[in-house]
Amino acid sequence: MFRLTNLTPKARLRRLALVIATFGCMATVDLEAAPERVRPNVVLIMSDDQGSLDLGSYGATDLHTPHLDALAARGVRFAQFYVGSAVCSPSRASMMTGKSPQGAGLEMNAPRNPVYAGLPPDQVTIAELLKEQGYTTAQIGKWHLGHEAPLRPIDQGFDYAFGPYQGCIDNFSHFFYWVPPNRHDLWENGEERFEDGRYFPDLMNERARRFIAANRDRPFFLYFAPNMPHYPLQGTTKWRDYYRDLPMPRREYAAAVSTVDEQVGQLVDDLRTQGVLENTIIVFLSDHGHSSEERAFGGGGWAGPMRGSKFGLFEGGIRVPAIIAGPGVPEGLVINSPAMQMDLYPTIAELCGVTTLPAGIEGTSLRPMFTQDVPMRDVMY
Repeated sequence: MFRLTNLTPKARLRRLALVIATFGCMATVDLEAAPERVRPNVVLIMSDDQGSLDLGSYGATDLHTPHLDALAARGVRFAQFYVGSAVCSPSRASMMTGKSPQGAGLEMNAPRNPVYAGLPPDQVTIAELLKEQGYTTAQIGKWHLGHEAPLRPIDQGFDYAFGPYQGCIDNFSHFFYWVPPNRHDLWENGEERFEDGRYFPDLMNERARRFIAANRDRPFFLYFAPNMPHYPLQGTTKWRDYYRDLPMPRREYAAAVSTVDEQVGQLVDDLRTQGVLENTIIVFLSDHGHSSEERAFGGGGWAGPMRGSKFGLFEGGIRVPAIIAGPGVPEGLVINSPAMQMDLYPTIAELCGVTTLPAGIEGTSLRPMFTQDVPMRDVMY
């Protein structure tokens, strides 16, 4: 016990300084002994085929997206954010590696093809980087970066993995049937999982809830990748009824977008329930622009005055909504200068206190833009 009574004023000051120094040293030792306790969690959310401006916070007046809009309000929203490719696999490869699709070694979609199978195993994914720093890692949702060892998520740095390996599935049968032969495509930690009749977005949130609860006391990285609003456009009945007066194809597309928004809202609620929301960095973006394919009824997404859509390099194909919120990120900031998808890798690393990156990273941390809205590079590819 430290007593300050019966001391001269000068002696009291010396004793008080000793108390402050003692507790300061104790605090320093505590943090050094358990640095993982103060590292932020990371939840990286990537929607599928979501149009450039298809959120309320991006100007869509006919969409109900309160959860993602709230995320934008408490973080940073990028007004000009560009992905590495206008098609699924190369875009995801760019995000996972912090490189261009060419640098990542995946320039086109990853089919079940031994010649062009997926993300090369020698690439160091963001999951592998954070796992080396003591993070527990999980991939829940769409993968589309390889279908067999050593190209599965559990081969690429994820401790836990759940979802389809291929590009898209029916949300109830979990079959991939867009290109024959039709086949079941739902996997959990490398083992085929049958959940016939259960809605895939619900299965995703169920697994995410378990993962968050199991890892609430240690730093974790969760890659949460909804398979919407990609066709087959199977939004919930609630949202299909909500948008019943919209014309096609916007009607079915809008229901799928609001279903994703609700998924994100549930995920945020789970983080809050487990007491980890305030120490969790949440990143949201789409993999590329909206689809205008026949399977998507010819469109449904919105890019405003910008030309193009999925598969094309006009703005509507590669410019996407993108948001970052959480510790180390200012609230309510809109950044108008251009930024790129491969920049997320070094940005997340810096926010997590990782100082050494793998060789060959092409992205640049966006953190300086949080204090000064200026372009990060002179040339963009």
